[in-house]
Amino acid sequence: MPLIKLNDRSIKDVTSLPFGVGNLIHIQSQTASNSASISFTTGINSTYKEYQFYFIDINPANNDTTFQFQCSTNGGSTYATTITSTSFRALHNEADTSTALEYLTGSDQAQGTSFQTIADGIGNGADESLAGSLTLFNPASTTYVKHYIGSSNKYHHADASQIYFEAGYFNTTSAINAIQFKFDSGNFDGTIAMFGVL
Repeated sequence: MPLIKLNDRSIKDVTSLPFGVGNLIHIQSQTASNSASISFTTGINSTYKEYQFYFIDINPANNDTTFQFQCSTNGGSTYATTITSTSFRALHNEADTSTALEYLTGSDQAQGTSFQTIADGIGNGADESLAGSLTLFNPASTTYVKHYIGSSNKYHHADASQIYFEAGYFNTTSAINAIQFKFDSGNFDGTIAMFGVL
């Protein structure tokens, strides 16, 4: 296969990469099919200082549910790492009659160990879904806490576009080596892709 030149980088094969290839290295993708959760228990290590997770057409079985994540320091045996976080969202409905911009006190944590909200109120209609991304910084560090930043857009169950932003840190100096995504109730369909960033 001939080399492809992109951003002054030579890339041999980009067929498995669904997004801009630059310095993103595809590690693995998992597709849920009426699944309770998706867990990445391998591939998160000291190879990369930054890991990105992309959510593609995440569609819950239950209506008006919350998509969440948590990390593990023991390879996925438990997901209860201490989090301090912050969240806000903006909304605009299809009828052009409702807008909102708000901080979400119910979605933040202060030294909590619950699953962290990525987005709430997601519709389960055949054409409704969530798409977005989450970045986890330097999870293998044994010196610093582990920061994350995420954003997503979803088809709200009340027929609206809603963008959701969350950020925080896992308050641990132990290395994070696994991550799990799930809804607060019910199963889901969709794909989550994990990349390392050089």
